[in-house]
Amino acid sequence: MDVSFLGGPVPQRGIGVVAPFDFALDRELWRWVPDDVSLHLTRTPFVPVEVSLDLARLVSEHETLREAVRALTAVSPEVVAYACTSGSFVSGVAGERAMTAAMEQAGELPALTTSGALLDALVELGVQRIAVVTPYTRSVTDALEEYLSEAGVQVCGRSYLGLTREIWRVPYRDVVGMAREAVADAPDALFISCTNLPTYDVIPQLEAELRMPVISANQVTMWSALRSIGKTAVGPYQALLDPVARRGPASLAAEAPAVAVDPMPLAVEAPPAVPEEEV
Repeated sequence: MDVSFLGGPVPQRGIGVVAPFDFALDRELWRWVPDDVSLHLTRTPFVPVEVSLDLARLVSEHETLREAVRALTAVSPEVVAYACTSGSFVSGVAGERAMTAAMEQAGELPALTTSGALLDALVELGVQRIAVVTPYTRSVTDALEEYLSEAGVQVCGRSYLGLTREIWRVPYRDVVGMAREAVADAPDALFISCTNLPTYDVIPQLEAELRMPVISANQVTMWSALRSIGKTAVGPYQALLDPVARRGPASLAAEAPAVAVDPMPLAVEAPPAVPEEEV
């Protein structure tokens, strides 16, 4: 059968992604990516350490990042993103910039990190008072707040789970519960931290209920990486991605009457995670 009329696959733009060894949400990243862009993922080497400040430092060592970026250059991506929030905020603003510089030097191409993308997203949305939701222990959550404070962002509410493993198993119900708790003081926006925490389907529902922009680690990473190559992230009615959404419910004051939103009709949830003792 003659298939010459098909013309071959659609030409692709490439984004390289360096993720921690325990990253489990490859599919979630792809959901923000348009059809003519491919993600090329690689992972940092395994280390037998639970989620903690120590792990954040280990998976963000400059030589580890350089080796990962050099491996990705084999497929010629146009930009490389380090998809880890704690690994990119653990050493503060200067540390995040040094990580980005190390990746750019290793691959001779533009690079970014999740925490750097977070700051860019807050500028894009024009907000400086935020609430944060994390699956981390208290010490790691404190480090995120310190990073944001150093960048001039006020954290006026937070909620965390205290987990040290299998964060990708946290269901949307738990994310929604933490979000409602964190926004009690009416921040300008909500940030859901950790690239291993599922957020794609919950963002538009939370924006409708909380009446504020809701951004997440994976979302800002993909938004920033795609923007750097002149592409637009795709997603259902999310304020960061869609100017119409930004003018809609997400632009209203947080203290406005909330719309009752049941988080349960979302995609099938994973089994609940079992919190570990805080460290």
